[in-house]
Amino acid sequence: MIATSKEIAASAQLALAKARIRLLPFLCLLYLANYLDRINVSFAALQMNHELGFTPVVFGLGAGFFFVGYVLCEIPSNLILERVGARRWIARIMISWGLISASMMYTRGAKSFYALRFVLGAAEAGFFPGIILYLTNWFPQQERARATALFLTANALANVLVGPICGAILGMHGMLGLSGWQWLFLLEGIPSVILGFAVLYYLPNFPAEAAWLSAPERDSLATLLRSEHARNLPYARFHLSQALSSARVWTLSASYTLMVFTLYGVSFWLPRIIEEFGAFTTLEIGFLAALPYACGGLALVLVGISSDRKRERRWHLAVPSFAGALGLALAARARTPAGSLLAFSLGAAGVWGMIAPFWSIPPEFLRGTAAAAGIALINSVGHVGGFAGPALMGYLKQGTHSFEGGLDILATALAAAGLIVLLFYSAENNSLPI
Repeated sequence: MIATSKEIAASAQLALAKARIRLLPFLCLLYLANYLDRINVSFAALQMNHELGFTPVVFGLGAGFFFVGYVLCEIPSNLILERVGARRWIARIMISWGLISASMMYTRGAKSFYALRFVLGAAEAGFFPGIILYLTNWFPQQERARATALFLTANALANVLVGPICGAILGMHGMLGLSGWQWLFLLEGIPSVILGFAVLYYLPNFPAEAAWLSAPERDSLATLLRSEHARNLPYARFHLSQALSSARVWTLSASYTLMVFTLYGVSFWLPRIIEEFGAFTTLEIGFLAALPYACGGLALVLVGISSDRKRERRWHLAVPSFAGALGLALAARARTPAGSLLAFSLGAAGVWGMIAPFWSIPPEFLRGTAAAAGIALINSVGHVGGFAGPALMGYLKQGTHSFEGGLDILATALAAAGLIVLLFYSAENNSLPI
């Protein structure tokens, strides 16, 4: 008996509900491990900088060198993922970055710090855009911002957890002859290796490979996704070269560069900023740093859900950017710990609130190899800002003995990211110029 369109739609919704439950929590766990290994250096600096004699400039450059390796390997990594499948390639990425992250415990000076950060970035390249690409295999356009937001909550959750976890591990200083920062890199690198092997057994590439879906559910979800691809057929014909030369891709890249510049400019330096408030222990600094990221995580989910419900991206990107810029500008002028944390909370809510609607846009006009390359290009170009933000904050801190100038620049960059969206994103049809 041939199923009716109503029955197919109902079966597809059931398949999507199962996919949300089966896939998104696991993907969140992977991203949680990813972000912990990337950002834990900001807490290691509370001990490592003093022990190894790192100046603010050395630390800022070292934190940023991660993104040099990341940017260079991003597009090739995502093209390989599109060819060999997400399951095998994401497993490779996780196992390699976990081993290298743990090896950060052997840092002995500036050169080894720079080298290990560079290699860590190269190992991680392709993970985030690969997951964004992977979500297009499972979730249609009208579900994508919500799915992306739920996946990205791991980013904010990592920042909530990283402080208390890192603060507690740093308290192991001297145990078995290792410094606290060495324990930090070792204990936070091992879970990524374990999860990498778990990916090989748990993550299906496509609905057709999911044993936990019934045959009608697999077929109906595939039908839904094929119909969406057919509606976007002109963009599905994009070749690799067209994706890399697309004005849409480069417009998004410019906006994302400014977002990432701000995101990591704050993330890598927030523990040090809090440290200057007063005589806090590393554990107390960890808990205080968690507050802004809790606000960022809440904004991430709420803005993503709202963007999907209203099927609107433009103002869901612009408004958070302006609010976040205001928060960072206020943080630059705050003179009390409470005022500073409240201002940083507004800033975090702004920058994290932009992320879900932003990453819902590229899959709307990119498919296949073009999607793999285009999404990777946006992410890799954007992460040039990940090098520039921490490095600039380090130079300005060392030159002016204050974070105020750096925070003002971050606020301006975030506002400019929103302005780009308002200028180049059409309010009438929610599209960017080709």
